[in-house]
Order: sequence, then C-alpha cells, then structure tokens
Amino acid sequence: MKLVGGAVALESIIKTISGSIDSIRGLYIPVRIKFFIGHGVASLWVVLSVLISLPWLTDLSQHVTLPAALLIISGIAYVPGYLNAMLVTSLLMDRQPKFKVDSPGNEVTVLIAAWNEEAVIESTLTYIKNQDYEGNIKIIVIDNNSTDNTFEKAFETGKELDLDLSVIKESNPGKFNALNAGLRQVTTDLVLTIDADTLLHKSALRHIVARIESTPSDVCAVAGSVLVKNSRENLLSRIQEWDYFLGIASIKRYQGLYQGTLVAQGAFSLYKTDALKLVGGWPDAIGEDIVLTWNFLKNNKKVYFEPLAVAFTEVPSKLKHFARQRSRWARGMIEALKIVKPWQQPQAYTKYLTGVNLVMPYLDFVYTFCWIPGLILCLFGHFYIVGPMTLFVLPLTFISYCILYIYQKNIFKNLNLKVRKNAAGFILFVLMYQIIMSPVSVWGYFQEAFSLKRKWK
Repeated sequence: MKLVGGAVALESIIKTISGSIDSIRGLYIPVRIKFFIGHGVASLWVVLSVLISLPWLTDLSQHVTLPAALLIISGIAYVPGYLNAMLVTSLLMDRQPKFKVDSPGNEVTVLIAAWNEEAVIESTLTYIKNQDYEGNIKIIVIDNNSTDNTFEKAFETGKELDLDLSVIKESNPGKFNALNAGLRQVTTDLVLTIDADTLLHKSALRHIVARIESTPSDVCAVAGSVLVKNSRENLLSRIQEWDYFLGIASIKRYQGLYQGTLVAQGAFSLYKTDALKLVGGWPDAIGEDIVLTWNFLKNNKKVYFEPLAVAFTEVPSKLKHFARQRSRWARGMIEALKIVKPWQQPQAYTKYLTGVNLVMPYLDFVYTFCWIPGLILCLFGHFYIVGPMTLFVLPLTFISYCILYIYQKNIFKNLNLKVRKNAAGFILFVLMYQIIMSPVSVWGYFQEAFSLKRKWK
C-alpha cells in the first residue's frame, strides 16, 4: 500500500509540475530575457549550494587544503549545479514556435554513408519509403569500402521499393569522405543525413523539413531527435535509452532555444546544401558532425532542433563498443574546441554554449579521480568527498528529470508513441551512468591529447 500511495503522490507531483510548465509556456518571453533569467536562477542556486556546503568545504580542506577542496567541490557540485539549473530553468520557459507549413513539398536528398551495413540497409530504406512526406525524396547510399554485400543489397532494395536511389562507392576510408562524395552528387536545396542503421518515424522527414521552412533564413541546419531502437537488448542499452530520451534530447532542445544546437548529428539532421558547400562540407575529423556544426555557427549561421522529428538508432550493446563511441564523441568535442574557439563565435549565445565545453574536461577529471574514489571511501565509512551532504543533489536531479520526462512524454503523445517501461534502466541511469561516462570521456581526451590513431567504429 505504501508503494501504491507513493506512486499516486509522485503522479500528482508530476501533474502539478506539468500544469506549471503549461502556464509558463503560455507566456512569450524573448530569448535574451530567457538567457538572463536562466543565469540568474543558476547563480542563486550556486549561492545556496555554497552556503549549504560550507561544513563540507571546511572538513575536506583539512585533508587536501582549501584550494584543492574548492576545486573538487566545484567540479562535483557547484559547476554541475549551475549548468543543470540553467538547463531546467531555460526548458521551463521554452515554447517551440508552430510550423508555418505543416506539409512541405521540397525535394530532398537523403545521404546514407554505409560500411558493412548489409543486415540493416533494407530496413532503413523501407522506413524512408514509408514517410508521409509529399515532396520527392532522392536517396544516395555511399558504400565506404564495405567487405559485405552492402552495395548490392542497397541497389536491390531500391529497385524493389521503386525508390529514387543511387548507390555509389567511395574508396577513401572515413565517414567524412563518404558524405562529401555524396554531397558532390546532390542537386537539391536540402540534404538529410541518416546513419545506415537509423529508422525514421513516419513523420520525421515532414517535421524536420517543416521546421527549417519555418525558421529565419540564417538557420542552415536542423538536428532531429535520435532515440534508441534496441533498448531491450541488454541492461547497457536500457540505460542508454534514458540518456537519449532525457539527456541528449533535452540538451539539444536547450541549445536550440538559444539558436545554437552544437551538434547537428550525422545520424539524423537536415542541412541547406549551399551552407554545406560554404564551409567545405564535412571536415577530416573524428567528430566530423561536431566540427561541421561549429563551422556553421562561426559563419554566423544558426542551427535549430526539432523534437517532433524522431528517428531510432541502434546503440552499442557491449561496453567496449560503448566506450569507443563515447570516447570518440569526447575527442570530437576537443577537436572542435581546437578548430573553432568559443570566443570566435559571433553570437553571445553560441559563445556561452560552446564555452561550456571548455569546463567539461575539468568536470570529467574531477568526477573520475575524486568523486569515484570518494564513493569507494564512503563505503568504508570515510566521508571526505562523498557523504550525507551529497544527498542534497538527488532532489534537484529527480525534479529535473521529471520535467524533462514531461516534455518528452508530450512529444511521444503527439507522435502516437508510448514511452516504454524501463524502471531498472532509469535507476541505473541516474545512479551509475556518470560513473561510466566520465572515465570514458577522460580516455577520449587522452587520445586526442596524444593524437592516437582514430577509430571510426
């Protein structure tokens, strides 16, 4: 009975938060005001955090000196708290503009870079065929040195489904080479990229084109919402389901609010062809989509995010593959910081959003080398770093995820989708995910610092 009562109480809290969100979203608040309000609330949160944590700071400084204690606690609590409060406050004020055109008919070219994707390419093309899009869809599959029958399978599927499809080969290895080879064949004003294992929701193309057609002329790309399709494979994929559903999607929505989504990911994004050619296409980088997006922003272009444009991708189900993917993402972020400095960005919002990435290595290092050892010490009764005081972080985390869940659940409702039940994955996502992610990211920073060999998959 207690469990049932707790569930009812939780549902009531979520409904109350949802009602508050609807009331706030009914108001129009200019982006600049949202930006200042977000920073104001985040600053107040940090002040409160500092006051509460003074005993923790005093105790830890007796063991590691005051400057070291301040660095550690800032990396564990103050800076993450600021960023999280800024994120939640901004999302509470977010109101996605309505489409000016619900059913656009622009001709679009879809680029699919493929390497040994014989097993999945047919499904990917079938989902493109089933789009409720009124315009003509051209498809170019670029076979990048596959050793299986990807080329033949894509060609046969195109004929069977009567698709406007071309299959070409690119012998130079690397996804950026494959995509640039496809770009040279494009004759349409809009280009969509998806991964060869990505399945598009039936309205994904319509929604993402409708968004770019409803934005100012300086918007050159729109990132779609990528979610997990193999979340029932094992526990690792269940955890990643929540990362994509709550974490990645929410961060992109937050960045899009300030007109600077930082990654128009190759797995599912729409670009203006002339903007791609203006920056020279995809760069020779392990994080080619990150650097490409930052080059857009540097050229005074804007990148948006469309939550209703949903695609489902296959995530790594083995820890070594997961570690390789996420370390590659971390390495790509460092590449982008080296190529396009945050202070080179022409807009204040993108200066801030890209500048946040400057502190990410610091946060990951502190989490890896301080928080995790502190957690181990805590289990043996030594509360120098992790102790009862750190429990104050959990309510904010829980509230923020409730708000993000409400947003995403509304998106699913509009798309006639249902959120899968995945309680175990959620608990592990909240409690354990960062313990995996931070060391993996640190490894990515190490790889980039020492220019280790790139691995694309």
